[in-house]
Amino acid sequence: MKALGIDYGEVRVGIACSDDLGMLAHPVETIEVRRTEPVSRIVQIALERGAELVVIGMPYRLDGSRGTAAGKVEKFITRVARALPDLRVISHDERLTTISAQGKLHAAGRTVKNSRAVIDQAAAMEILQSYLDEQGG
Repeated sequence: MKALGIDYGEVRVGIACSDDLGMLAHPVETIEVRRTEPVSRIVQIALERGAELVVIGMPYRLDGSRGTAAGKVEKFITRVARALPDLRVISHDERLTTISAQGKLHAAGRTVKNSRAVIDQAAAMEILQSYLDEQGG
């Protein structure tokens, strides 16, 4: 099952996509919210890539309680689900995904400054890969 992974942010939205087998997540793009309406772009990407599922990161605290941004993410999930009524749109725990993504980018020789453009994609990739791994992909 082909899936999109989304790291929601008020400034940038990171997008990742799985391979056709639903095993591996790959970065797609970072949507700059002030330049592009994110839901419209997500619909376009989902249709272009033949996605059947959209996985959106939900912020939880380390203790398992919902983070302060959870309400905003829920509203975003509702907007995406309404725009893509034929696709399953779900949330997935995004705890530590940005930290993991930053660590991998750092290990690849990227600094915080030169990874700003891709950190959201990398976080979306971490969210989606975590979901795929849990599904046994």
